[in-house]
Amino acid sequence: MTARSTVRSRTLKITGGVLATAALAGCSAGTEGTPYPVETAATAASQSAKAAQLPQRPADLPLQGVNLCEVFPQVQLDALKITSTPREGPSADGPTCVFDADGAEPVHAYHVRAVTADLGEWITGARKKNSMTTEPKTIAGYPALTNYRAAGDPADCEALVGVARGQTLAVQTFAITRGKLTQPQLCEMAVHAADIAVQTLKARN
Repeated sequence: MTARSTVRSRTLKITGGVLATAALAGCSAGTEGTPYPVETAATAASQSAKAAQLPQRPADLPLQGVNLCEVFPQVQLDALKITSTPREGPSADGPTCVFDADGAEPVHAYHVRAVTADLGEWITGARKKNSMTTEPKTIAGYPALTNYRAAGDPADCEALVGVARGQTLAVQTFAITRGKLTQPQLCEMAVHAADIAVQTLKARN
């Protein structure tokens, strides 16, 4: 190999490295080298704007001592098409009650959780995920978010309500029968169920 071809080879290697670096700009490597988006200043500003849209909490509605399987009055169980007896669910993220609406299609379920975390954790804190879409809401006068994965087949949507300092009521709707409920429908159902639950908490306080 001549001196000129050696220089050309080195130049190509360097150029290739620069192009590869440019292609990955704005991304970082995950645990197995998978690139994922890095939060930019614009993204951070967008998240702060979401937080600014949330109303002030009118009063604290503590979740300590609340039986989550009783947050829907009987008449509302019928309206929500819940046909099975409420049951305790997995408690990894806090106490959970599961309400199955399995009497008719499309079959779905509501999971109601008491989470020890501020609502802001889903906007700018440890619970924020780049793969999830969060939208600010007001539910029964309280600051709230809908949280869902926009990509892929609609599977669930959760309504998160900041009921007290360091406490969030989560009502998540799951589509058991897949392909029958759209993402907007799942979120609307979650928000409606969360509104009922918050009204129940208000009546207790």
